[in-house]
Order: sequence, then structure tokens, then C-alpha cells
Amino acid sequence: MTALDLSSPVAVVGTGTMGQGIAQVALVAGHPVRLYDAVDGRAREAADAIGARLDRLVEKDRLTGAERDAARARLTSAGSLDALADCALVVEAVVERLDVKQELFRALEDVVGDDCLLATNTSSLSVTAVGGALRVPGRFVGLHFFNPAPLLPLVEVVSGFATDPASATRAYETARAWGKTPVTCADTPGFVVNRVARPFYAEALAVHELRAADPATIDAVLRESGGFRMGAFELTDLIGQDVNESVTHSVWQAFFQDVRFTPSLAQRRLVESGRLGRKSGQGWYDYRDGAERPGPHTAPPAEAPAYVVVEGDLGPAAELVGLIREAGVEVRPEDGYGAGRIVLPDGGTLCLTDGGLPGSEDLVHFDLALDYRAATRIALSASAGVRPGLLSGATGLFQALGKEVSVVGDVPGMIVARTVARIIDLAFDAVARGVATPEDVDTAMRLGVNYPLGPFEWNRRLGDAWARDLLSHIHEWEPSGRCAPSLALHRHAAAADAREGTPS
Repeated sequence: MTALDLSSPVAVVGTGTMGQGIAQVALVAGHPVRLYDAVDGRAREAADAIGARLDRLVEKDRLTGAERDAARARLTSAGSLDALADCALVVEAVVERLDVKQELFRALEDVVGDDCLLATNTSSLSVTAVGGALRVPGRFVGLHFFNPAPLLPLVEVVSGFATDPASATRAYETARAWGKTPVTCADTPGFVVNRVARPFYAEALAVHELRAADPATIDAVLRESGGFRMGAFELTDLIGQDVNESVTHSVWQAFFQDVRFTPSLAQRRLVESGRLGRKSGQGWYDYRDGAERPGPHTAPPAEAPAYVVVEGDLGPAAELVGLIREAGVEVRPEDGYGAGRIVLPDGGTLCLTDGGLPGSEDLVHFDLALDYRAATRIALSASAGVRPGLLSGATGLFQALGKEVSVVGDVPGMIVARTVARIIDLAFDAVARGVATPEDVDTAMRLGVNYPLGPFEWNRRLGDAWARDLLSHIHEWEPSGRCAPSLALHRHAAAADAREGTPS
């Protein structure tokens, strides 16, 4: 099954931001495009807005004047659904209400031919449910574009329970012909991106609710240590707190209130207060004129130790050994068993967080970094009873490596580590349940939400048992089940243990 021929008309129903973006993608690809909106006049306004964006593409040398003129000639607004009768594909981008979408597609079936591909751009509703009342449900698929559709490359091609494989293939090939990067996935709550991405928001909110760190510090650690493009709080302010919370709530409800997807009370209160983010002027941050953005907690300068003893293998943090030497701090290696550790001259110990609490007065945990050389900030955590001077020595060591240091509360798994581990876990669970392939999950998370690595890439880098072990330790301290590793992750880690001869 091949992509739709460029001579085939494509219709977009619903002319808000997403509908306009999808129409522009199909138009620039070369299709005749028809816009329809139930509100009189909006389709014409949308056509004018798309025309203005085509002008800007010419100004930026991304389109020639002739290409723009040809595209404009292919774009028309439709006064009724009847004008879509000869379309080969109709993409719906109307309000996220099941009854509205079902009514629209029933009406479309009375107009278009049986060979017309029907697609919904829903991000949170069941594709199966939307198409469930159709006379020919096999030609119904999900085509989930990401906003802004002309810029973001990812499209999730979602097969409902009744979707014909040939229809899904045609939708996939058409999206690819439009210059997009499609991934195929089954019709489960959140599809790939909105399912696997939930921990990015949830863990940041959990750390905040536990009063371990403020939003500005959590965001800075996620960016500067975790390698994420934006922190969770600034990203949800950009998305809209109401939108982000609604998706979280929808996924949670669709999974029968699975504790792993539990919404945040703190975010609920923010939405109830009307602080929806950038669009309302206030969210986690204040965007009103003259407002000052709070900075992250950053520890004051401290003296670096003259030397450290490195015992055993630091695992994902092994790169620190070379960085410490380069900073002029003597490294005295020693053999060790179990997890590696860095010992300061006064006997205090630094360890990469293992998902537990520091507990001892002689122990400081440090957080995971995507790349310890490139990281500009490191988070440290210690118990309330930590020995005086130990945090200062740990801070001085990382400052000697050129890092800003944020000291956060003693929350299990800290910030980056617990976030990455839970993302990895949900990715393994999704693949085990047939939602998508590992390759498509990695592609979706890199392109859909700009993660620095896909979950399976991260797992290969960190080690096959790392996420399982860290989440198991967090679960010991937080036994709600929210952070308990999935059966899929347990199986994967156990197989790796068996290959290496390690008891699991």
C-alpha cells in the first residue's frame, strides 16, 4: 500500500492551530487541500492565515514565490461537508470530545466514498471509540501530529481495534511522503509519547510535593544535568497547565486509575487557581510584565578536597574519575565490592543515588547526569543529620569540576535518576504490551518531546539492571506501587543478570 497520490484532495475539519498546521503540511507536500469548520467564516480565516505563513516561508527562502502561488491555488475553504465528497483523506482536528468527533465522522461517512481514509488527530481519546460507530471502521486511523505540525517531524499512526492494516499502512506512507517521521502504535491510552512521557512531569511534581526542591531548581537540574531541553515546570507552563493536567487525568482514567499515572494535587490546585502558565500570565512561574524569574538554588563556593579515594566501579558515573583528575584533584583508586563510591579525606562518602535515602551521617548522594563532562549542574542530597563539613566537601569537589551545585532534600532517587528510570520502565511496559517497537518508542520520544536519548538508548547506556534496581529501592521507601518496576522491566533485567551470571 503506497501513499496517497498528490493529485488526491485532502480535507481538514477543524481550523484551529492544529488543523491549520496539518493543512499546511499537506498543502506544501503538494495536495489540493480543503478546509472546513462548523463555525461560519472560520475556514476562510484559516485559509488566509495559512497564506500568510506561506508568505513568511518565502521570506525565509523555504519556498519559492511560484511554489507559494501554486499552493495557494490548491487551498480552498468549504462551506459544507458535502464539498469534501471526492476527498481521499479527511483529517479531523476538532474539540477533544468523543460525542462531537463521533457525530462528525458519522456525517462524513454519508458524504465521502468508502475508499476515503478517515483520520482523527486526537491526543487523548480512544481511536477505537471514536471510530466505533462507523459503517466502515476499517478505514479509520489515528494521525496524531504534534504542535506546531509544520515544524515537529513526529506523527503517531494509531491503529484502532477495527483498523484495517492496509489503511494504517497508507496513512503511514502518506505521512512519510509529507516529510514527517511516522511511528506506528496500537490504540492504548496516551499512544506512545503521552504514555511514556508521564513520569517526566510526575516525578518533578512528586519531588516538589515532598518539598525536596523548588520548581526552578528541579527545572535547572533536569536541563543542566539530565540534558532535557526544558524542565518539567517550564514545559507545562508552555503547554498550559490545564492541557497537561487534562492529558494526565485522561491517561490515568483510561488505565482504570493505575497508580503509575496518578495526577498531581499540586497541579490540580494550580489549575483551579487559574494559573495556567504562559497563556494566563502565571503558572509555576510569573510571566507578567516586570516579573522576575526565580533562579535555582545554587550552593556557595566551597573548598575542593586535596584528594579522593575511588573504590570500585562508579557505573554510569565512571566518567567522574577522569574529570576529577583533570581538575587537579588526586585520585587514589582502590578495589571495592558492590556499588562504587568516592571517599573524601575526612572519610565521608559520595555515591550515585541508588533509589534509597542517604541515611548515614557520612553519606552524600549525587544525581544522575546524561553526560557528566557536559553537565553544568549536579544535585546533591544528604540526610538531615549529615556530618558537618561533608556537604561542603562534596560541593567543593563538584565545583572544582566546573559544576554548579544544587543541594536538594533526601528524596529517594533524587530528580534525574528517578525520572529517567520511570521513563525507561514505562517504555519497556509499552513494548511488552504491543504498543510499539523499541525503535519507534525511541524515535517518538526524541522527536515528539525532544528527549536527549530514547528510553531504550538510555537503558543501554546505563545498564540493563540499573532502572530495575533503582525503582525497586524507591519502591521500598515509597511503597504505593507508583514507582514499582513493571514485570517487563523485571524480565529484561533478570535476563541480563542470567547472561552475566549475577543473582537477580
